[in-house]
Amino acid sequence: MAARTTKISPTDAWKARIQTTMLVKRLNQNALEGEIMTPGQIRSAEILLKKVIPDLKAIEHSGADGGPVKFQIDIKFS
Repeated sequence: MAARTTKISPTDAWKARIQTTMLVKRLNQNALEGEIMTPGQIRSAEILLKKVIPDLKAIEHSGADGGPVKFQIDIKFS
């Protein structure tokens, strides 16, 4: 088998994903398997995860004067 001609080096995004996976696994073990983590470790993991994984928030869309949103689709045929 021939050797690779280009070296693969992990990018910062790749490293962040690996670290995030490790944090999630550790928190999972704490919650489901009873692995002991100090409150500081749990808080630190939470802070780091918030930097990598976006929070899901409810968003409400409303139209003019708080009424329903109206969609208008213009179709042009040539």
